[in-house]
Amino acid sequence: MEQDIHIDDEEQQDVPAEEGATQPEDTQDGGTNEAETAREEERDPLDVALEEIASLKDKYLRQVAEFDNYRKRTLKERAELILNGGEKTIVALLPVIDDMERAMANGEKTDDPQVLREGMEIIYHKMMKTLEGMGVKKIVTEDADFDTDVHEAVAMVPGMGDEKKGKVIDCMTTGYMLNDKVIRHAKVAVGS
Repeated sequence: MEQDIHIDDEEQQDVPAEEGATQPEDTQDGGTNEAETAREEERDPLDVALEEIASLKDKYLRQVAEFDNYRKRTLKERAELILNGGEKTIVALLPVIDDMERAMANGEKTDDPQVLREGMEIIYHKMMKTLEGMGVKKIVTEDADFDTDVHEAVAMVPGMGDEKKGKVIDCMTTGYMLNDKVIRHAKVAVGS
């Protein structure tokens, strides 16, 4: 019987040893959870709120500073654009001015009006080509219907007949468009 008791003791020893081994681990985990919970409970809600406020304030100040830098940068870019916006146009027109100066210098050497006229026509065509390259176009007035979007009536011409009624009869001042926007209306006489 002693052997049976001895075996039972081993089984009993094994069982408590296993239970004893698992119990400290459970106690440790439970103790850790309790410690974390105790630390969280120890933190004052006011401290947590103050930390969150400080974080949000820092974020807000960074956003304000970033927006202020953006605003200053765009104001600077806009000022530069206003000051130097015409630079491209002026640079494109400089060769035309050079041609005019050469034509005036050569005009003193000749009395032939035909040579001067041809020189002016060449310069005019070069100027129009330069403007077209920048998006400037003439407003068509020849045989056009009167359109208040692009034409300005400065005179009404009566007695032109029904086929000329509401049509452009004559153009006093040429109108121009820049990239499909009217920059100067064509001043025209309209048939009535």
